[in-house]
Amino acid sequence: MTMSGIVEQVLKTTDVVGGGLLSYNQMLCLGTKKTYPLLVTKHTMPPGIEAKRRIRLMKQNEPVEEKKQEKEEIKSILEGIIREGARKMLQAAIEQEVIEYIASLADKTDENGKRMVVKNGFLPERSILTGIGPITIKQPRVRDKRKDKETFTSSILPRYIRRIPSLDNLIPVLYLKGISTGDFTEALSAILEENAKGLSANTVVRLKKQWEEEYKQWSKRDLTGKQYVYFWVDGIYFNVRLEDTGNKKQCFLVIIGALEDGTKELVAVLDGYRESKLSWIELLSDLKHRGLEKDPSLAIDDGGLGFWPALREVYPDTKEQRCWVHKTANILDKMPKSIQSKAKEKIHDIYLAPTKEQAFVAYNTFLSVYRTKFEKACDCLIKDKDTLFTFYDFPAEQWVHIRSTNVIESVFGTVRLRTDKTKGCGSRIATLTMVFKLACEAQKTWKKIKGYKLIPHVIQGVKFVDGEITDTGIKEA
Repeated sequence: MTMSGIVEQVLKTTDVVGGGLLSYNQMLCLGTKKTYPLLVTKHTMPPGIEAKRRIRLMKQNEPVEEKKQEKEEIKSILEGIIREGARKMLQAAIEQEVIEYIASLADKTDENGKRMVVKNGFLPERSILTGIGPITIKQPRVRDKRKDKETFTSSILPRYIRRIPSLDNLIPVLYLKGISTGDFTEALSAILEENAKGLSANTVVRLKKQWEEEYKQWSKRDLTGKQYVYFWVDGIYFNVRLEDTGNKKQCFLVIIGALEDGTKELVAVLDGYRESKLSWIELLSDLKHRGLEKDPSLAIDDGGLGFWPALREVYPDTKEQRCWVHKTANILDKMPKSIQSKAKEKIHDIYLAPTKEQAFVAYNTFLSVYRTKFEKACDCLIKDKDTLFTFYDFPAEQWVHIRSTNVIESVFGTVRLRTDKTKGCGSRIATLTMVFKLACEAQKTWKKIKGYKLIPHVIQGVKFVDGEITDTGIKEA
């Protein structure tokens, strides 16, 4: 049945559903002839095996192929409507932007009183690649007759843009998963289908070069005057295999920081040998050399052996917090699956306790329950006791942020090394660039940490006990 036929029948049958439009599923079934030969059975039959068999056979008679075709027709029309609506909205927005720009320069006139800045037709059509397909836009042309004329640049649709920024994180993800540049077109086509036109291998190569320059400039930026209250740090391994055989154990070191106003931002991305002390010292020393003089109040790490000694050398006044998410996974890994669920609940009782005293009660309870049979699991918990409860000395509103390194895991969790490395090779600078770009895209969605108004107290050294400011703490600060 054609799409026009479906729409016509919808309009004719609105009374069937009480004067309103049919539901989406009802519309899909319009005009479809279904035959159910077993419906002659009496409807009074009590539910049982025969009734279930009848229902099963009825479902088998569903015209699946026809329904699927009609669904795709409807989907195509809906996508077209959405794309056209987006095009009109974008077109109207950029035209209004030009009108406001010209109106702001209405007082600029020549000796005859005529305006010096006017609209002059349209620039050639541009096709913008979006997540719903390509959108064609005609941008108004601005003519400036002033001697000191300036080129109008749209803030909505900058020059040379050919795709929306939300597509930029696809390329880093695919690269870090081990997809080679030559296979990008096929991979993008599988994800975006027809919307992938314009993202060819050559386009990817150009983007990589552009992003490499951005990374190089960013990694040398001046940090004078910056102060981070919290550091989240982690070492990440990816599926991509580096071209240098000596880089088999290469790890990418990432630091995300929280500023005085609670804003989270990417601080550093650098490659190193595993998560060695030397690699972390190199990274932290570079931050200090570029102007980051003040020690962060707290650093949260997954327990990498090299970070803590490096931190004590470069930023000795920074307190340490072990990531509870990683610690939980490490403990459960040393226990049989049959009891992991109950053990996990008891671990949650430890770090979700409202006070440090109650946390230690839950801590001792865990050890007394499992120490006899699962000594290795309990030893894993005991060895980091000194750094697992530091978060209680900071504002309670911020505990959800500083108990774990989830802020990093949420960015790179999907591209971490889960299986063997891929056969394709990648360069060191390209991989660093993709890590940087992926984090930058994620940074656009990061929110301020909770209780950020308490950060000045943290920086001043005010003492917190079980997440609350004490009177003695204020006096000591």
